[in-house]
Amino acid sequence: MKTLTYTLTITLATILLSGSPIFAKKDKGFVSLFNGKDLSGWKTPDGDHAWKVVDGVIDYEAKGGNLTSQKSYEDYVLRIDWRFKRTAGPKYNAKLFDAEGNVIGNKPVKNADSGIFVRGSGKSQVNLWCWPCGSGQLWAFHGSKDPAIRKGALPKVNADKPVGEWNEMEITMKGETVTVILNGKTVLDESKMPGVGTKGPIMLQHHGGYNPKNKSWSSASALIQFRNIEIKEL
Repeated sequence: MKTLTYTLTITLATILLSGSPIFAKKDKGFVSLFNGKDLSGWKTPDGDHAWKVVDGVIDYEAKGGNLTSQKSYEDYVLRIDWRFKRTAGPKYNAKLFDAEGNVIGNKPVKNADSGIFVRGSGKSQVNLWCWPCGSGQLWAFHGSKDPAIRKGALPKVNADKPVGEWNEMEITMKGETVTVILNGKTVLDESKMPGVGTKGPIMLQHHGGYNPKNKSWSSASALIQFRNIEIKEL
């Protein structure tokens, strides 16, 4: 019995080390968009800005403008980790939505705000924020007159982790349709984004900023970090 157990153990170890297709990496086809050292592969905004690499992550302090990938993409799967470092400024009146995506009120919240432009324009923004509806919401389409598009722009669930903790997000773009998985939960499922186009760069959003006159932050500033950015073109 000991001999059989030993043989099975050795056989399994051999398979694992041999690179057998049975244990092929799930990440096959993904290419890194961030090397952990500098902003190679990205275009920073003109003039003074706060995009930099700190301790192996992209760090931003809401000054300057959007960070843009040098390459444009058509259909793809994007994986990206993000976290808000902190919130700052007065509370922000976040909108409240019903299950159909209709605005039904407001709620003051401590907020930080950024986003991912999946087709290189604000119209293609996937929101990152502290609103009750959760991140992943499609701001440009929440007021659509089409009930299906309006409902599709609203996250199915708030899957955000608390401010200060890392979130894992996967965005799948096919044409003008987007699916977003946040921390293992599907928050958008093939939501329609009419008019965003079929190709464009990926942009990490600048939002808010610091007012030196009154020495205070906007109530919705992009005090954010990104890491583990990779993409697979489809």
